[in-house]
Amino acid sequence: MSETAILNDNDAPARGTYQVRTFGCQMNVHDSERLTGLLEQAGYTPAAEGADPLNGDVDVIVFNTCAVRENADNRLYGNLGQLRPAKDANPNLQIAVGGCLAQKDRSTITDRAPWVDVVFGTHNIGSLPVLLDRARVQKEAQVEILESLEVFPSTLPTKRESAYAGWVSISVGCNNTCTFCIVPSLRGKEKDRRPGEILAEVQELVNQGALEVTLLGQNVNSYGVEFGDRGAFAKLLRACGEIEGLERVRFTSPHPAMFTDDVIEAMAETPNVMPQLHMPLQSGSDSVLKAMRRSYRSKKFLGILEKVREKIPHAAITTDIIVGFPGETEEDFQKTLDVVEASRFSSAFMFQYSPRPGTPAAGMEEQIPKAVVQERFERLVALQDRISAEENAKKVGAEVNVLIAEGEGERDAETHRISGRAEDGRLVHVALPEGYPEAERPRPGDVVRARVTKAAPFYLIADSGAGGGEFEVRRTRAGDAWERRENGEDEPDACGTPGPGGPVSLGLPRLRRPGS
Repeated sequence: MSETAILNDNDAPARGTYQVRTFGCQMNVHDSERLTGLLEQAGYTPAAEGADPLNGDVDVIVFNTCAVRENADNRLYGNLGQLRPAKDANPNLQIAVGGCLAQKDRSTITDRAPWVDVVFGTHNIGSLPVLLDRARVQKEAQVEILESLEVFPSTLPTKRESAYAGWVSISVGCNNTCTFCIVPSLRGKEKDRRPGEILAEVQELVNQGALEVTLLGQNVNSYGVEFGDRGAFAKLLRACGEIEGLERVRFTSPHPAMFTDDVIEAMAETPNVMPQLHMPLQSGSDSVLKAMRRSYRSKKFLGILEKVREKIPHAAITTDIIVGFPGETEEDFQKTLDVVEASRFSSAFMFQYSPRPGTPAAGMEEQIPKAVVQERFERLVALQDRISAEENAKKVGAEVNVLIAEGEGERDAETHRISGRAEDGRLVHVALPEGYPEAERPRPGDVVRARVTKAAPFYLIADSGAGGGEFEVRRTRAGDAWERRENGEDEPDACGTPGPGGPVSLGLPRLRRPGS
């Protein structure tokens, strides 16, 4: 059976149940939406919540892997090892491995875990249903890794996870050569989508009820380099501002070296572009930045933040930082602490450096002892936690408009609060007024206006309504879309494009420290 046949088969026979298990970044999360869309179009149905492969409850398990995180391979092979008894008990169970680690390790996966049926790469996720069929018929593992993009992923069927906010890929791949990063070799050179295609997808999501869209790319602000328009990203932001009904636009992640004033101006002058910026620092030491091949220096980085805050004073700025890069001295690390103190980040992803095979940094001399890296990491975390608490404390008493979300408040049932994101991206837990009717309870996708009463390093609390103060709910078409989906009234159509009122995709990624 050809791939085209599967993609165009609107009446595919039932094939069994599936699970997709995702590791890694926003790109992988969005790719998993496409993998689920492909599987469902091919006739598979999602396994029930809590389904156990060891009990024969699942027919296909897909791992969408990451090669960036520490011990990514150990995590994958540990999961695969746990499935060996399920495969022995049910030979018809199929296990597929895709994503960045599959692109890197290739046939090594089936050598180490011969019970795996399919291995596919980052450039050919659309091949998954065909490879599953081929493995089933031929009774042997299928390994297919392409060296360049087969089709732009956004053309593939997609089953969106959320009904109020969505990822929209504007590019894939990366042209940078950071010495710590393996992504360019796994995702390839940057490929840009045409603006009209992007805006058409954004409009379609809005038509289905989405209020928020996050533009996604390995380096979003270099968008346009492939077709020779260096101002393309700023123009894209402004064009999103013209889409009626689109209330919130975010983007991730930019690169400081290519972050230009026209983007800052577009952010400031486009009302639905949110006052939030994720700007990866990586290190505050110029010598470390040079060793990382990060083509900016700390002065330029701080200058960008100064310009952003001049134009958007209420912007919340977040970052990525690597501690313990090879050759980092105590003086280098102190410079990172100094830049963090000056930057006043609202939140940060902080990582301890660990070598990634295949990257230049892995072979560098002066690898830093683990104990030294750990001690520096703890100092950085303590500093950023203090800054986050101080910055959040400034929001006490402020009015916030919170887009209610699913899964943000892990203790909402205990605290009787609802949770979501403010316009600047901060997580906010909101108390309902006492005796608030259950029938009027804000739904995911609705917007609540309340006043912040308390702050913590990683979230705000807005309990003004509980005390009889400010609390206002705006029921939205996004909430309507969520409710329809909950009631089973809408499903994506066969080609993967959402049907009227159907599901759309994930919104803002959570900003948490690793391990928190």
